Parts: sequence; structure tokens; C-alpha cells
Amino acid sequence: MVDHLIMTTTKRLPSPAMENALKRPNLANYSNHIHDYADHVIATRQLAEHTVRNYINDLVPLVEYIGEREITNLETVDRSFLRGYLASLMSSGFSRSSVSRKLSAVRSFFRFLRLSGEIEIDQSDLVSGPRPEKRLPTVASTFEIDRLMGEPDINNDAGIRDRALLELLYAAGLRVSEVNTMDLDSLNLKSREVRVVGKGSKPRVALIGDQCVRWIERYLVDVRPKFTGRRSEVALWMNQFGGRLSTRSIQRIVKKYALAAGLDPHFHTHSLRHSFATHMLDGGADLRVVQDLLGHSSPATTQIYTQVSAEQSRAVYLVAHPRANRTQSNNTT
Repeated sequence: MVDHLIMTTTKRLPSPAMENALKRPNLANYSNHIHDYADHVIATRQLAEHTVRNYINDLVPLVEYIGEREITNLETVDRSFLRGYLASLMSSGFSRSSVSRKLSAVRSFFRFLRLSGEIEIDQSDLVSGPRPEKRLPTVASTFEIDRLMGEPDINNDAGIRDRALLELLYAAGLRVSEVNTMDLDSLNLKSREVRVVGKGSKPRVALIGDQCVRWIERYLVDVRPKFTGRRSEVALWMNQFGGRLSTRSIQRIVKKYALAAGLDPHFHTHSLRHSFATHMLDGGADLRVVQDLLGHSSPATTQIYTQVSAEQSRAVYLVAHPRANRTQSNNTT
């Protein structure tokens, strides 16, 4: 499995720098270290395959950087060297969040090397990453949500399913992983409730409205029986081949309709969750209520949506108030 992950990682990020680096004799042992590290992560942390692949993927630029500088001894990878590496990532166009994530992978990797006795000194913890970017989440207006909901072609089975799926994501503010794992018994349409398992395997009850219920009922009656097969008899959301709809498929569905509706190019499944939270607060919902509905363990996580709501209020005010725009006011004086 580890060999497969490393091979897949290399294929997923083909570059002349990586190909040349792996040909250098001094990187043969380094590849072995990555192999051992991946094996360690799989054995001790019990992470999903794609998560382990991402860990290895984040080490690829470091391999390239070491290869370009012909480093033969990992003990020489000190604080100064790692600072140079981070600077090269920034100059290569990586975002601050990407650089921080890659630094986290480097720290984990070098911690493993020290604990396994491959190196004596680990200076990766002495290096600070870039300050995080303050970016507000992508949120659609209620008008844009209406436009998104109107995109699926409800004259065919897939379109009805997709409309019901979009309605649920927005109505309950669910994560894509929570929707993907839902079974038939997760629904209670009479009480307008859905039971989901969130982060940290924490169960919670989310609420849905009448419009969402109507579309789910239509999907259950008119579409799902046609999709049901031996592969998955209990899954709520199914593909046309009788299997559970994957998270990747759900993401593609949302992206397809968002682009068709002319929404922000960065709009994705989680944007529906962001929009749900922001619109709830705009409608007067208490922050703690929104926190519970989202399944956030801390109110600080939910707090960001109050910033989004405030930013939207400011934008509307500047456009709508006749004396809010300074240039406009000066022209009418």
C-alpha cells in the first residue's frame, strides 16, 4: 500500500525537478525515509488512504528542494535551510495556507526521523510559518441560492436527485461527508429532522424545512427505487448504478450547478454550509443556535459568520444609502 501511495504521489505531481531529483544517488535513502514515514503514519494514526497520500504529497516540494541543493546528510537540514525552503515556496506562488500545511508535514516527518534515530537534532519546530490569511468564506446571496436550485433538470431522474441533494445541503448546513454517509433511517421527514455523524464521530440532529422535505419525498418515491441495487440497499443518496453517491460525486454535482448558475468560481459544497450559517444569522438566529445546528464544538468557529454577515451589511449599506458613498455625497453637495 505504501509503495502504491508513493508512486501515486509522484505521478500526481509530475515535474522535471522531481524527476531529476529522484535520479540523484543521494535521494535513494531519502525515498526510503519517506516510505518508512508513510508506513508509520498508516500504522499508528489510522488515517484514510487519501489523507496519507496528502501527507506524502506535501513533502514532495521538500524532496525537490533538497535534490536541487544536493544535500547528502539530513542532519544539515537546519533552521536556516528550512527558512530558505519556506521562502522558496512563497516565491513559487504557494498560498500562505499551503505553505503552513507543508511546514506541518515537514515537522511531522522530521519528528519521525528523530524518534526513529535517523537524525539526532530536529530544528523544524524552530521555524515559524507565514501568518494565516484572513479570508472570509464564500457565501451566496439568497437570490443566488434560488438560481442554483433552479439549475437541475427536474425532467429526469438525476436532476430530481440533484435538486433534493442541493436542498438538503443548504437547508441543514451539512458537510459533504455527513451527507455522503446518510442512510434511509437517518431521515425523519415528519419531524423535519435528519441525524448525521459529524467531525470526531459526534452525532447530532439537523433540521430541514418544508421545501427540502418535498424534494426529498419526490426523490424517495420517484427516483431512488430505480437506483436501488445490491451494492447499497440502505444508502440515502445513490448513483444510477446502485451504489452510494461518493463525496467526490457530490462535490462535482454542486460545482457543476454552481458554475451553470454563474456563482463565484470558488463556490463548492462547503459554500452551501457557509451560506446556511450566514443567512440564519441574517434572519436573526442566535449564534449558539447556529453553532448547535452546524455541530461546532466552539462558538469561536461559528463567530466568523457574524463577520461575513457584517461585511454583507456594510456592502449593502454603501450601495443603498444615498449619503454613504463619499464621492456621491460630494457631487450632490
